[in-house]
Amino acid sequence: MISSDVMRGFHDLLILSLLAEGDSYAYEIGKEIKLRAAEMYQLKETTLYSAFARLEKNGWISSYDTQETHGRKRVNYTITSAGRQEFKRRKEEWSLIKSLMTQFI
Repeated sequence: MISSDVMRGFHDLLILSLLAEGDSYAYEIGKEIKLRAAEMYQLKETTLYSAFARLEKNGWISSYDTQETHGRKRVNYTITSAGRQEFKRRKEEWSLIKSLMTQFI
């Protein structure tokens, strides 16, 4: 299992990458991260919601409510145009990080 300390700087990138694929809600995003990580890493719910708050405060995502089948509201998230630019920047940064790390490991 990958330690949360190693992943801390990448939470926003993970979320932005999933929202770049389409709107979603917190539970589904957490489930998708766990699935794609093949259970090597699981984002804690509190960490996920903190990341959503930070991303929304920065204007990179926005939220909207929808009705679930049983009448409960669900908060969905969508990536903004500023979020798409940030996602692109972070992908480029990730590419540099990978190149740097391969020089040492």
